[in-house]
Amino acid sequence: MSGHAASGDEVEAAVVAAFRSDWGRVVATLIRTTGDWDLAEECAQDAFTRALERWPRDGIPRSPGAWLTTTARNRALDRLRRATTGAQKLEEVSVISGSDPSDPTSDSGVHDDRLRLIFTCCHPALSREAQVALTLRTLAGLTTPEIARAFLVPEATMAQRLVRAKRKIRNAGIPYRVPPAYLLPERTDSVLAVLYLLFNEGYSASSGAELIRVQLSEEAIRLAHTLVDLMPDEPEAVGLLALLLLTDARRAARLDAAGDLVPLEEQDRTRWDHTTIEEGLAHLDAALRRGEPGPYQVQAAIAACHADARDSRDTDWVEIAILYDELARMVPTPVVELNRAVAVGMADGPEAGLRLVDALDDSGALAGYHLLAATRADFLRRLDRTAEAAVAYREALALTTNDAERRYLERRLSEATAT
Repeated sequence: MSGHAASGDEVEAAVVAAFRSDWGRVVATLIRTTGDWDLAEECAQDAFTRALERWPRDGIPRSPGAWLTTTARNRALDRLRRATTGAQKLEEVSVISGSDPSDPTSDSGVHDDRLRLIFTCCHPALSREAQVALTLRTLAGLTTPEIARAFLVPEATMAQRLVRAKRKIRNAGIPYRVPPAYLLPERTDSVLAVLYLLFNEGYSASSGAELIRVQLSEEAIRLAHTLVDLMPDEPEAVGLLALLLLTDARRAARLDAAGDLVPLEEQDRTRWDHTTIEEGLAHLDAALRRGEPGPYQVQAAIAACHADARDSRDTDWVEIAILYDELARMVPTPVVELNRAVAVGMADGPEAGLRLVDALDDSGALAGYHLLAATRADFLRRLDRTAEAAVAYREALALTTNDAERRYLERRLSEATAT
């Protein structure tokens, strides 16, 4: 321990930081040792609650993550022992309490509990939506409402999916492990999707006071590196790593000194991490040389176009629009179409982009999605249709749940109504 009592504010800040950096590690360790997903989450939550109670008196531990893991693990063991009536169950608990986290649990030889967790969640017996949602819940600690917003579905629907997914893992006896090499391909797409969404939630949080949750983005990049080490010949794994690096390189320029959002075209590119950009470009080149293009490689190529431009005026929007055409062919989703509309609007003018956005709006495919209204507002602003832009900004504000995005939209609304 630190050896001295800590104030309530200090403890609260430390617990919040520990949740963001260590929740996934704590839960993944408990799932490995107990095999019970609900018990793992409950005991992890209990450990964080105990931290709020004990750290003000005992001081903040030098290693909060280790303290939380030990506390949660002891709580899980206590509950298992209380529930035990037979000698066999007691023997199982004894094995658990003496388990070595470095022991291999799969033919892959990968000793990373969080990567094991992702591969377990991405078992082909589960639907793609359940795979991704369950991983975001257990690994990232995202709330059910946050995950529901990421999938654009009602909260009750997402809650049911999570319950069914856990039940299926338990009833089907799905093993907690990274599968042997010959089984990796059947889960690759889902694992990549999980890492992509994990990074996005860290890079642009769906709700809360902060736009950026650095630990989530860094965790996604770390796991992407691990996955590339595991599957070096999988071009989409390499392409995803390239995409995450090229995107994360812009992180420092995304907020101003007041913590407000700075749009891409206004960012100070000298603040971009050019070492990370070079690493990302090298991975993209390695992926593309294999001649098997995929959605993550295309998105990485789009990010590379931004990285290559010395300022926003040098951006090759025509090339980006062409790449989005290809991405829309590979992944024909409304969100990709919205991003394509932005690129077309930048390449061919705001009127062209607005037509595409209005068509998306009319389709209802992105109903309730704040970025649709925000994009429409931006095109209207560029066309000097300020009264219509103000209406669209108000619509986007009503749908936004992130404070930094809200302040940005409020500033744009103020500009539109001042003219």
